[in-house]
Amino acid sequence: MFESFPRAVGERLERPAYHQDFRRTLESGVGYLNKLERGQHFQERGFASWEAFAAGEWEHALDLIGEKRDVYREQLRTSARRGVAERRLRVVEFPVTPYVQWELHVLRLRVELGDCIRVLDARTIKDVEKPGPVPEVVILGASVMYEVRYDVDGNAAGANRFSDRTLVAETTAGFEALYERAEIFDAFFDREIRSLPAPAVGPKT
Repeated sequence: MFESFPRAVGERLERPAYHQDFRRTLESGVGYLNKLERGQHFQERGFASWEAFAAGEWEHALDLIGEKRDVYREQLRTSARRGVAERRLRVVEFPVTPYVQWELHVLRLRVELGDCIRVLDARTIKDVEKPGPVPEVVILGASVMYEVRYDVDGNAAGANRFSDRTLVAETTAGFEALYERAEIFDAFFDREIRSLPAPAVGPKT
């Protein structure tokens, strides 16, 4: 699973170029979007809820998530109009990091609006990850995918673009296999996340 990915060489795109290429590809009629998220610590500057979370204002951060409701609803409607089936797979390590705890509250809103998201306990894929973590990747149809890149602080820093159809097919097969092993979002959230206390974070997070 993902055997060829570590050796693959993609086209490096800085963040603006990645966003432009992503939008162009998405609007070209790709049919589906599969997103595999593996990192446990990210920065999302400019997202009001994340800013509150990073400042240690947990309840305020949760309240602010709702501000994204209309944005997320329109994103999902746009994908439906284009005929793009979206799925997301979120790998979660234990103990759950503060960022992932916050992010899963955000994803809960997306699920409520109809997004197809599943969660995978990282402890259940130790066999798959013996060579290294599964890739942080976005797959757009059968011909293009991106390995999303981040700097050392977890800030988005562009992506590596791949267009080798054999590599895309192999990575898609890996995604499909993990997605089948993953848990329905609501069940995971209710069992593992809902009752967690506010995470210990502060202004320097």
